Amino acid sequence: MNLFSAGFGNNQRIPGAYAFAVPNASEHITLSSNRNPQLSWSGAPAETKSFVLICHDRDVPSKGDDVNKEGRSVPASLPRVDFYHWILVDIAPSVNSIAEAEFSDGISARGKKGPEAKQGMRQGLNDYTAWFAGDKDMSGNYFGYDGPCPPWNDEIVHHYVFTLYALDSARCAVSGMFHGGDVLTAIEGHVLAKASLTGIYALNPKLG
Repeated sequence: MNLFSAGFGNNQRIPGAYAFAVPNASEHITLSSNRNPQLSWSGAPAETKSFVLICHDRDVPSKGDDVNKEGRSVPASLPRVDFYHWILVDIAPSVNSIAEAEFSDGISARGKKGPEAKQGMRQGLNDYTAWFAGDKDMSGNYFGYDGPCPPWNDEIVHHYVFTLYALDSARCAVSGMFHGGDVLTAIEGHVLAKASLTGIYALNPKLG
């Protein structure tokens, strides 16, 4: 099974249009158009009954002490953790592509609605839900896709891994408001095949 995007190649830079923020010379960053990228796939097993799509950043700092602080940097040596940007389940086996901006086009303060999505799909809560929990202007439930926004002072480029799972079940065994970890647990033993596409992104101008 193979996963592709018309917007970027494997291990290539994700365009700013698909990000939550882009670099800004005077203010470090500015908010971006936050569009979900186009994705397409092929080679799924004939017995596939549904797909699950997950996007996570594998390079998020495990501690926030230095994140976006003037005169400081997030060291490359700091242990990293996962941050989920998109969880989409119950994708019908007849679907083999997602259009650019089909599920996200712009930033929605206080999040997007869910979990119900088009064509009977469902979207989980991404990790901006927890990130903005203490922000009076931005707190809310962030369903669906919200793009990259790594620390502007991080010493490393972040890797965003889009993974498509072909399942032997027509519906993912999660309910209500669910997260990336819930889905990964639910699909254990039901994955027929999977394919990944990795994009890179940074807001630190020193990283190019």
